[in-house]
Amino acid sequence: MIQLIAELENARKAGGLTQEALATRAGLSRMTVQRIEGGQIDPRLSSLLEMARMLGLELMTVPAALRPQLEDFVRSGGRLLGQPAGVGAPPSIAQSLADEAR
Repeated sequence: MIQLIAELENARKAGGLTQEALATRAGLSRMTVQRIEGGQIDPRLSSLLEMARMLGLELMTVPAALRPQLEDFVRSGGRLLGQPAGVGAPPSIAQSLADEAR
């Protein structure tokens, strides 16, 4: 949970948002965002989901057994292990999804 909250805080700061601005967008009080980021409360899942959505993020639950493989996949930029990089290689799944989002 601590890592998730840290990621949300980093995304807020990277987006140039204050706690108050995020709170307003997410329909929360500034004090709630402050207390979540400060680890002073155990936040509701709905609050975390809304904060993430306002930051352009999406929370996803993953079975614990699949987490290492998923993290490896994300770190590789969506390429399969052993897939060559370069002109002849197909685009990564992550890159394809990012291009579609634009």
